[in-house]
Amino acid sequence: MAHLFVRHPVKDYEMWRQVYDEADALQEEFGVRSHTVFQSADDPNDITVMHVFDNIGAAKAMAEAPQLREAMDQAGSRLLRPFGSSTRSKSHEPG
Repeated sequence: MAHLFVRHPVKDYEMWRQVYDEADALQEEFGVRSHTVFQSADDPNDITVMHVFDNIGAAKAMAEAPQLREAMDQAGSRLLRPFGSSTRSKSHEPG
């Protein structure tokens, strides 16, 4: 599994969320297996999104897709940090 993390501020979370929720076809096209949206406890317009893919190639393809940049612009994203992708090296789950 590979993960793509994007942390960025948005102009308005509700507006961003509407566009994000309408981007299901884009996520399906690039093979997103699951996704999670996190909001900062201090600023609801500071978000981090995690997408899970089968492999790092799929994650990088989505990160570089012009369609993703267009959707982010439409959603009012003010991307300050570059995309980051990773594969899990080790995890620990109690129990």
